[in-house]
Amino acid sequence: MYVIKKVRADHVIDFAAEELKKYLRMMMPSCGDIGIVYEPSAEDGFRLGLLEDFGLDTSDVEEPVLDDVVCIKADETGGILAGSNPRSVLFAVYRYLKENGCRWLYPGVDGEYIPVAPVRPVDYRHKADHRFRGHCNEGAEFQQSMLETIDYFAKLEMNVYMLEFDIPFTYYNTYYTHRYNEENRPPEPVTPETVLQWKRQCEAEIAKRGLQFHDMGHGWTAEPFGISSTAGWAASTQEIPDNVKELLALTDGERKLWGGVPLNTNLCMSKPEVRTTMAQAIADYAETHQNVSYIHVWLADGSRNHCECEECKKLRPSDYYIMIMNELDEELARRNLDSKIVFIAYVDTLFAPRQEKIRNPERFALLYAPIQRSYTSSVQKDKITDPPEYERNRWASPTSSEANAAFLLDWQKDWHGPCFTYEYHFWRHMCYDPGAMTLSRRIYEDILAYRGIGLSGIVEDGSQRCFFPNGLALYVYAAALLDVNCDYNAVVDDYLSHCYGDAWREVRDYLTRISEAFDFAYMEGERSADGAKGRFYNPGHAEILKTIPAIAAEGRAVAEANSRLPIRVQSVSMRLLQRHAEYCERLAEVMAVKAVGEDAKAHELWEDFRRDFGRYEFELERWFDHGMTMMALHI
Repeated sequence: MYVIKKVRADHVIDFAAEELKKYLRMMMPSCGDIGIVYEPSAEDGFRLGLLEDFGLDTSDVEEPVLDDVVCIKADETGGILAGSNPRSVLFAVYRYLKENGCRWLYPGVDGEYIPVAPVRPVDYRHKADHRFRGHCNEGAEFQQSMLETIDYFAKLEMNVYMLEFDIPFTYYNTYYTHRYNEENRPPEPVTPETVLQWKRQCEAEIAKRGLQFHDMGHGWTAEPFGISSTAGWAASTQEIPDNVKELLALTDGERKLWGGVPLNTNLCMSKPEVRTTMAQAIADYAETHQNVSYIHVWLADGSRNHCECEECKKLRPSDYYIMIMNELDEELARRNLDSKIVFIAYVDTLFAPRQEKIRNPERFALLYAPIQRSYTSSVQKDKITDPPEYERNRWASPTSSEANAAFLLDWQKDWHGPCFTYEYHFWRHMCYDPGAMTLSRRIYEDILAYRGIGLSGIVEDGSQRCFFPNGLALYVYAAALLDVNCDYNAVVDDYLSHCYGDAWREVRDYLTRISEAFDFAYMEGERSADGAKGRFYNPGHAEILKTIPAIAAEGRAVAEANSRLPIRVQSVSMRLLQRHAEYCERLAEVMAVKAVGEDAKAHELWEDFRRDFGRYEFELERWFDHGMTMMALHI
């Protein structure tokens, strides 16, 4: 009879014990019930607790809240499953189960690969190579998917979950109105009040697992001044009072909402009233939301739209931004709050300050967000040169990885605190590699390259539904963040073999050929034969795109021949592959026409594709983000 003994009272360890019990009973259906007890002095059974509870080595744990160390010493009857913090105890449970053959390949029950087998001895210790390993909500969201992905990311030992915005209404609204698919699914509107309730439910699930909860982001240039940004990137009809309008950035001789969108509008940051109002509002939020691990304080989402008044022109936007951070720090200290704050190097604030510095580095972390970078190559440190000088609202967007990294290195001349990156692989970029093989390799190489320039992790801005045709890219992402010495091919083979059973090599070959035929660089718009004729104009590549239906037919044949496998997750994977083959055929048809410059015909084919494939949205929605994909690939 197995028994699980918690040597420490903690709600996350309670959950870890329940998870261990559940999966042990699934692996050994005839083992009988497994008791869970609280026993601080336990010496037998499965013992769950912190490293120090068992006298285990903690010498490499510099910051217990951030450093995830997992230590397992177990035999066939039980043993120690320990971590450097409660979250790491949960990770120890999942690692123990993984070492015993379990895999989590997609979110939800249909993504689980749980063997029926007795447990084996495990001797394992590892400190995660990155302190920030996570995901931020994006795309078209529905609540069941959100709850399943929070659970899934913890199973991959990812330790950060971020919820952008006070009320992430715009992301939920995209799904529930079924944007890009109204012909097949009538809108099901939700209210901001409902979405706020759902956010709180997500927060509870994040807390249950002890994950770092990162919150907010954009909105701080609007909400503190009575301007609603709940509608996201939509233009506002809200009347802006004159006294508030005077605080908006002066651009092209006017103080007004930038493009009519509050979320994209910057402020006249040279005005002390602006800085104090923001600092007070953020401190108010911190005081009310003490469950947040890091509050992200970003400026507007627009770029090249900073205030052009004579006072603001005296300093870079990042100088005024750091003034706000320092004032915020003072206000948080006055209120005796130990809240952690993330400030961001993003668009205009990629340019590091020249006069101001963070006065209390202990409170802050820097987030590097190179949204405009090219995804066709990873940064090479020896090719990084100095960044250009800042020219207010006239600077050119850097595209190479090295040109973007130059800004980070400039920040790091004065900033020596925690620094991680905000990436976009699972945003529109995942849609440009239907086979996902090129993107998976890029993610792996990016993680290694970023570590080489002083970054301690990644939080991905991306869809929760990045599992079409499978979740390989996310699996590689989690594995490499956890262990930079992991072997890329071994991770790929492990994932695909559990997804597709004996046919996995055929599937790997198929997906590789699909990735190569679409050509990630072409789909990113970087291989145009004539920029004047469009990003996708390339008649030579049209001939390669025309070969995709034949490749897809081969993939479909493999999937159909293996569509009734006895292991549920493999059957699901093969059926996803069948739909994926159709998706590739239809998308290739559109792109082949687009490549020869027949734009009107390509748009007509695109609309047919969007509408026809939309019939599968409900069937595929747990894995495929129809709304975000159609937005990203819109022709």
